[in-house]
Amino acid sequence: MAIIAVPQLSDNFAYLVIDDDSRECGVVDCAEAAKVLEEVKRQRVNLTTVLSTHWHYDHVGGNKDLLAAMPGLKIYGARAENGRIPGLTNPIDDGDEVRVGNLRARAIGIPAHTNGHVAYYFPTLRAVFSGDTLFIAGCGRLFEGGAATMVQSLGKLAALPDDTKVYCGHEYTVKNLEFALTLEPHNRALADKYQWAVRQRGEGKWTVPSTIGEEKQFNPFLRTDSPELRASVARIAPGLSDRVAIFAKVRELKDHY
Repeated sequence: MAIIAVPQLSDNFAYLVIDDDSRECGVVDCAEAAKVLEEVKRQRVNLTTVLSTHWHYDHVGGNKDLLAAMPGLKIYGARAENGRIPGLTNPIDDGDEVRVGNLRARAIGIPAHTNGHVAYYFPTLRAVFSGDTLFIAGCGRLFEGGAATMVQSLGKLAALPDDTKVYCGHEYTVKNLEFALTLEPHNRALADKYQWAVRQRGEGKWTVPSTIGEEKQFNPFLRTDSPELRASVARIAPGLSDRVAIFAKVRELKDHY
């Protein structure tokens, strides 16, 4: 079993999820079909399934090209995206099971970035594909939902086992960590992760994946109970104590960072 990142556009990732037994594979979030098909050929696997996390073009722009090249593909995406997933053949809801060969995944409804955003959790791979909801040290913008909805969505992901690997939709890690350090400058795990990420990118390497356990140590959007983070927010917006209100202020600060 393998997970292979396929760079897309300027900073996106698609991911091949390969079942070694059947040699079937799925692709998560295809923006550029040609690059995905090239990797499928290189890996000598049979692409059967497309797993779309949400409707934004930089995650689904290659769906129709994949379908044209390989008629019969199953294209999964949330029913709650209201028909905005191109080429959708298999609409899904929160909690539904999807399969790639012998691999099974559970769709987790995590709205706020979009109304129908889903993650795909593969227990046997100890991996979750979080799209644009959970990034390494960050979270997505609140385009179609409010702060309370995003807090609830992130809570679903944070409830996964700590060793779950997080495969997100973009290479935003260094900037996310830079921002996080403005709120928790004394967080040693955060500082170490930042130094590591800078080295990785300096060597031309990606920073994905992280893990749920790691994210709890340095992702500011999962750390609204941190005394240091709360003190930093209080200096900017005194009087906030509710977790959702603190989250909303952190998201606002990140939007303008």
